[in-house]
Amino acid sequence: MIEDAAPRKKTISNPYIHRLQRRHFLLFDILPIIGTAGAFAFLIVRPFGVTELGLIFGMWLLTGLGITVGYHRLFTHRTFKTTPTVAAVLAVFGSMAGQGAVVSWVALHRRHHECSDQDGDPHSPNLSGTGWRGRLRGLAHSHFLWMRRHEYPNVVHYAPDLIRDRGLVRVARLYYWWVALGLLLPALIGGLVTLSWTGAVSGLLWGGFARMFLLEHIVWAINSFLHMFGTRPYDSRENSRNGAIFALVSLGESWHNNHHAFPESPSFGLDWYRLDPGYWLIKTLAAVGLARDLKVPTADRRESKRNSGTPDVSPSAA
Repeated sequence: MIEDAAPRKKTISNPYIHRLQRRHFLLFDILPIIGTAGAFAFLIVRPFGVTELGLIFGMWLLTGLGITVGYHRLFTHRTFKTTPTVAAVLAVFGSMAGQGAVVSWVALHRRHHECSDQDGDPHSPNLSGTGWRGRLRGLAHSHFLWMRRHEYPNVVHYAPDLIRDRGLVRVARLYYWWVALGLLLPALIGGLVTLSWTGAVSGLLWGGFARMFLLEHIVWAINSFLHMFGTRPYDSRENSRNGAIFALVSLGESWHNNHHAFPESPSFGLDWYRLDPGYWLIKTLAAVGLARDLKVPTADRRESKRNSGTPDVSPSAA
């Protein structure tokens, strides 16, 4: 009699994986802090000007949309369908953010949704004890420290659809090259626009490292603060919250309770008056025939999940 195969492991934890995690943490979480400090120090040599503003804003927007529209809404939750070319472009822009290769990012985020605010959640702020010390430990862990070392979700279990996509896997394998491109591109533009080495260095510092630092902390704040503070218009099994004040800078990600209540929805804001630039891009792609099958929840489904005592009917509501 043939014995049943052993169940597939959901997570992997070994010294090799932890070495890779520490290296990534140092390169793409610590180094941007140093680079941002260097950007401010470089103001002595070259003042912050229109070129630097354009580079940090433009690179933040491209890489931020790569994360929220590509990594999150398309690849993790399959909230819409698009062409292979658009998918590849979104994956490249998301990779340039330096937050992990697309397959690994998706596996981590699917693990987060499966275990959100419970044992197994890689970055919950609510599992570090009670009282103000426990809350501070939880915030520090969920916002930043968890990336030093954690159980690695098995991509065969959590992202089998992605590893069957040969084009996407090719993009993922070039992850470090895409991060390098995200640093070198603003340096090149800064140098060409100003025709100077100081413009190139300033472009690298502001459009590269400072942009990476800014976007990282915006995304991490969703993991940390918005699982502790904010409003809960919808019933969900974890402690996700909405943070209306962060809607624009997070490109719509801060409608976090909405997202956890309806993870299949490409719209995180759900209503037209809730600012959601990520959804605006998806709607634009749909308007020109590059996105389809948008799975926005119906009014009846939304009403069925609404928390009692939270009418949530005015533009001022979070």
